[in-house]
Amino acid sequence: MPLYVYSITTEDHPRRLDGLSGVGSDPSPLRTVTAGPLSAVVSDISEEIRPKRRDLTAHQEVQESLMRDGVILPLQFGYTAPDDLTVRQVLERNADDYLAALGRLEGCAEFHVRASQADETPLLQQILEDVPDARALNDRIREGDRDPGLPLALGELVAHEVQARQETLAADLTEALLPFSREHLAHSPSGTDFLNLSLLVPDEQQEALRTAQADLAARMGSDVDLRFSGPLPPYTFVT
Repeated sequence: MPLYVYSITTEDHPRRLDGLSGVGSDPSPLRTVTAGPLSAVVSDISEEIRPKRRDLTAHQEVQESLMRDGVILPLQFGYTAPDDLTVRQVLERNADDYLAALGRLEGCAEFHVRASQADETPLLQQILEDVPDARALNDRIREGDRDPGLPLALGELVAHEVQARQETLAADLTEALLPFSREHLAHSPSGTDFLNLSLLVPDEQQEALRTAQADLAARMGSDVDLRFSGPLPPYTFVT
């Protein structure tokens, strides 16, 4: 019977599954498939599992519950296997890699850090003050120069300067946060964000990270929206 696979753990992980609900419209009980020193947490499925809110929530709750009791390799939403035998074969074939990954993640959780410009007005004003070419273009426009190329030139110059300054700020924030992490991965920012960073943070550094978050937020002021989320299952650091 097809299985939905949530996580991989060591065989001695408590894997307390009572009270947890699996994915699917009629969830089957969660159970484990074990091969040697490794176990996979699974549930039987009789339908294609799609990323509906209820199933995404169930998937995440399983990961977070397991993570509270010990190290796990959390699988991203949507992993399935045709049967128990296939899962056992995968565990056996990749045992060394999985055990090494579990050792690497021991005692850690993932934190996400994102930052965006809450209000670009002060930054734009600062650019007009700091960059002579931008200031000159802006003055010509304000004085009534009707050259149609002026707004475009000013917009391109300011956009380039905004990007450069945000990249510098992202690098500074990353440098300030790296001492609290065992590993990190910078993602391409999306939307209005200029920083999208994942940190693998040891348990003993999490309180210090929260203190650093507050210090950085105070230093950035209201112009920058600095957002932390975690502790989370370390999806980013599982391959």
